[in-house]
Amino acid sequence: MPRPARIVSVACALLTLTVCLAADWPQWRGPRRDGSASAIPKPKAWPDKLSRLWSVQVGEGHASPLVVGDRVFVHARQSDQEVAQALSLRDGKTVWRQAWPVAYEPHRAAAGHGRGPKSTPVAEGGTLYTFGISGVVSALDAQSGTLRWRKDFASQHKTTSPLFGTSMSPLVDKGLLVAHVGGHHDGSLTAWDAATGETRWSLKGDGPGYASPIIAEMAGKRQIITQTDQRIVGVAAGDGALLWSLPFTTAYDQNIVTPIVFEKTLIISGYEKGVRAYAIEAKEGSLVPREVWSRQEVSLYMSSPVIVSGRLFGFSHLQKGQFVCLDARTGSPIWMSEGREGENAALVASADLVLALTDGAELLVLPVAGDRFQPLARYRVAESPTWTHPVLTHRGLLVKDKTSLSLWSWPS
Repeated sequence: MPRPARIVSVACALLTLTVCLAADWPQWRGPRRDGSASAIPKPKAWPDKLSRLWSVQVGEGHASPLVVGDRVFVHARQSDQEVAQALSLRDGKTVWRQAWPVAYEPHRAAAGHGRGPKSTPVAEGGTLYTFGISGVVSALDAQSGTLRWRKDFASQHKTTSPLFGTSMSPLVDKGLLVAHVGGHHDGSLTAWDAATGETRWSLKGDGPGYASPIIAEMAGKRQIITQTDQRIVGVAAGDGALLWSLPFTTAYDQNIVTPIVFEKTLIISGYEKGVRAYAIEAKEGSLVPREVWSRQEVSLYMSSPVIVSGRLFGFSHLQKGQFVCLDARTGSPIWMSEGREGENAALVASADLVLALTDGAELLVLPVAGDRFQPLARYRVAESPTWTHPVLTHRGLLVKDKTSLSLWSWPS
């Protein structure tokens, strides 16, 4: 190859890599709310360890960091306040900080998870939307941190958060902010005008689960699909009309796993409920869920799965924490790890790799291909528990642990 052409080729490759890694991570589970990343670089050789580029104290909580351009947004708790911050991705320095008092004491069964927010914010249209652990929705100017509007729901519901604290992460769709507010067995799946906070529609009834809603086109209907504390539901995205529902309960009302769509099926799971796939079909003027497959030897508790190349990668609570890979079309197991991997894992996938961050602060790099559990690398990325999703950026890998946020180098 002539030298100029080689130079152009290398430059294009570097540009492609930069563009892929520069993709924003603006909400729960990324741009498509399914845990998929645009690209995860795969080096010729994996290093023995990653280098920490910077680390800052941001507060406690399980809300995942967001990345929009060169800004990182974090929602956490410091002392008796919830704090939203914008940081520089380059060095972790604070760009702005907004704090407000939040009184909250966790249920004794969830005391180990602290008092910090668990809902991941969403950044859209120049606004950062947070959903606090006590059920308060706030809209902040993403550039300055200025409060645009705020909503609490004490006058609408007996309690404003479920038993173990608000955990579902809101979404923005076509100018509407959607979240499930309220508490135990009493709530409202609600959409507000994202710009003004004015209520556009509200579906009252079940309390919120701990899962987060997704947007999907199924059976010809654009719909919001989520787990309440009693059911899986699909509602019309435009007006909130209930399209279909499926009874679904778990012990202690812990409906946690975010649903995921593969081709024409909806895949769900829950504590000791196995993994199931449903087709949503039109029948006699209504939409009806029909079970396509079910697997009981795998069950997802707090970890939502990812799907890539027709394979579902998940973390089962069985066997004291077990990584699994299933055929997304049939549910048939492709491989399962031996177990004892931890209590939870947050998964991110690209075409070739899956990143899995356990609550024990171990990052596993898994190949998409292959017929057995064989991590390409394992890295220690914190000294305290990690419950949030890792976020790969053009500057490195962001990891939120119990109270701090760190940027780690990433091989390319």
